[in-house]
Parts: sequence; structure tokens; C-alpha cells
Amino acid sequence: MFLFKNVSYKNILNIRELNIPSHKVTCIVGQSGSGKTTLLRLLNKIISYDEGEILYNDKSLRTIDSIKLRREVIMLPQIPVMFNGNVKENLLIGIKFSEKPLVPDEILYEILEFVQLDKELSESVEKLSGGEKQKLCLARALLLNPEVFLLDEPSSALDEDTEHLIISSLVEYTKKNNKTLIMVTHSKKIAKNFSDNIIEIKNGSLFIKEE
Repeated sequence: MFLFKNVSYKNILNIRELNIPSHKVTCIVGQSGSGKTTLLRLLNKIISYDEGEILYNDKSLRTIDSIKLRREVIMLPQIPVMFNGNVKENLLIGIKFSEKPLVPDEILYEILEFVQLDKELSESVEKLSGGEKQKLCLARALLLNPEVFLLDEPSSALDEDTEHLIISSLVEYTKKNNKTLIMVTHSKKIAKNFSDNIIEIKNGSLFIKEE
């Protein structure tokens, strides 16, 4: 799905070749500052590589419209992005931006249950904890039904048991619906238990392990 050829970005990443397959779970691990988040940002065209080429479904990222790409390839940053208003408004805002049909409250409650967020749609997001905000952002992304999920530490604010349940459900959803999941995680345990491929970044270079 994504193919890197001699890609470099500043003095952070230097990738000779990398293939990230479709319909698989790929985890990216490495020390803080190693370039994990930079790799995700390149895939979402938040930043542009200096040299080389990145292909998405055999097309150069440089030639793909950024808005069109981000409707298919959604990135969730490590710090949850909240908008003023309540839970429902935050769930629906992505759909509104994407100009997709709104969904009924019944579906919204189902998606909240999926991410284990037991909140009313009318509740203000200001009252949510960091972990609850992460869950809400994940629910918002799931509603958009993209082809690719780019998740940057999606469970960093969750306890270990909740983290395991959320990641397990997300991986199951990915495989059931033929989606692609590319996830940065601090947990080698999560990567080992759930990924099809592990990319380890050290000093800007890659070490790839297939599970």
C-alpha cells in the first residue's frame, strides 16, 4: 500500500526501502525522538519528504490531493484534538468536514460502546479525562470509515487492561473490515501481540520484523 524509495527527511529519517502492506496491522516502535511520529506524518502529507519517493497504491504522494488522501488515510495524533461542545458534536464534526451523511444517535452510542466510552452524547467534552478524550477521538475516526488508520500512541493515556481491550477490538475491526492499521506504540508487548509487521526505528534507520 505504501512504498518508500530512498526517502529522507531532514536529519531525522533516511529510509532506503520500506513496504507497508494493505489490510495488515503494522506497529512502529522505537525510542522517543527516533522518528516514529515523523513517519506517520509523512504518510498523511502533514510534512513533505526532502528526497526520494513515497507511493500510495502505486501513486506518488506528491501528486495526490491532500484532502482526498486524508479522507482515506486518517491520522490520530497522540494528544487528542477536542472541539468546543459536547460528545455528539465532537463525534459528528469529522463527518461534517468530509461532507458525508450524518448518522443517527443509535450508531453514535454503538461506536461509543465499541471504544468503551460510557458517556451521554449531551455531555461536555471539557469534563472528559485524557483517556476518555483518546477514546472519543478514536470513535470519531471509526465513524469516518477510512481505508487506513494512522494512530500515534492511541492508548498512551489508558491503563494496561483498557489498552489491551481497546487495541484488541481495533485490530479485530481492522481485519474484519479489510482496513489497514499503522500504529506507533510505546509498548513492545502490544506490538508483539497484535501486529503482522513490526518496524523498529533506531537513529532514523529501520529494522523490520514480520510476525
